[in-house]
Amino acid sequence: MKCKVEKANLSGLISCPPNKSYTHRAIFLASLAKGKSIIRNVLLSRDTIATINACKAFGAEIKVDGSWVTIKGKERLIPQESEIDASNSGTTMRISAAIASLYDTKISLTGDSSLKKRPMQPLLDALERLGATCTSTDGKPPITIKGKITGGSTNISGAVSSQFISALFIAAPRTDKGITVEIDGDLVSKPYLDATIAIMKKFGVAVNTISSYKKYNIPKQDYKPIDFTVPSDFSSLALLLSAAVLIGDNMSIAASVGNLPQGDIEILSHLEKMGVQLDIGDIITVKPPQLLKGGRFDLSNTPDLLPAMAILALKTSKPIEIFNVRHARFKETDRIAILARELPKLGINVSEKEDGLILEAPKTVKSAELDSAEDHRLFMAFSIAGMFAGNCTVTDPNSVDVSYPTFVEDMNRIGARILVET
Repeated sequence: MKCKVEKANLSGLISCPPNKSYTHRAIFLASLAKGKSIIRNVLLSRDTIATINACKAFGAEIKVDGSWVTIKGKERLIPQESEIDASNSGTTMRISAAIASLYDTKISLTGDSSLKKRPMQPLLDALERLGATCTSTDGKPPITIKGKITGGSTNISGAVSSQFISALFIAAPRTDKGITVEIDGDLVSKPYLDATIAIMKKFGVAVNTISSYKKYNIPKQDYKPIDFTVPSDFSSLALLLSAAVLIGDNMSIAASVGNLPQGDIEILSHLEKMGVQLDIGDIITVKPPQLLKGGRFDLSNTPDLLPAMAILALKTSKPIEIFNVRHARFKETDRIAILARELPKLGINVSEKEDGLILEAPKTVKSAELDSAEDHRLFMAFSIAGMFAGNCTVTDPNSVDVSYPTFVEDMNRIGARILVET
């Protein structure tokens, strides 16, 4: 499947979708709490539905009503199924693997073809050090987990994904002895670990910091049921802001920041560095310069900003250099490689580095056929770039079901011309 994308200017108000990371975490934590939680403003997407189904498989009772999800957790979850399909969701796979280690039942976890390429070995090694028995397919899904872990101490690499550490943290309070986690090397995507700690606190569980981003202790505790509202998603907001910068014409974005950490809020300072004027409140408005300034940007903590930042090279006076984001190669796709392959089709001069990209504006912007490789964030970024260039095609519009199911509909409502071809 592909879509035709015509040149467009966007005007009017668009609402930023709810946060995917907090939706995942809230559903897992409510399932581990004894009693009824209500999660409001939930992102219902392919990824988060995979998490709902995983938690049902672990024994939680879950009811979806519009954007509300009511979850009844139990003091002791009893797995109802021996296999969990995480679909395309790395978050679902990794947190489910850690929760599966709490039981003495063998549980298998699998996913789609993309998820089967994503690394799991660091988490499996950490769980085995805690007493679980794990198998994998060359360190990747499908995997099996059999506990029961009782807690203790373990160590894990921080170089590939912070999701591994978040998974251990989330499972730790349900062990008999709690878990002490030591992180080897430099941790990537630090704000996502901050997000995990913050939402665990909302559910009544404390994480003891021994050394920031290096060593933590999570004692045995009980998650408390709560009423929780999911904030807007700054990863999706970054793409909407890029659209406003490149093709906005009096376009504004409604977003609720909330009081929980989101690393991708850094998009605001990155845009200001490039000369964009922002009016930030419940409604965000954007006034870009005729040409952006370019600059160097360290995305080690915010790898999901890569596609949104890369397409801004369509409108810069100087190069954009993105670095310290090697872990973006282990997302749904190797995003560095695909951006380096596809953006030159639009005329952008791209130099691929092991840990990032250097991008220079086109001398002449070209129409192109862009392959998003079934990656939701790349599809959205390429669609925005296609609206700038005009007369483009972009593959795999169905991929947006992962994080922003109404993207095409929302874009078309404010002036885009995206036609999905079946």
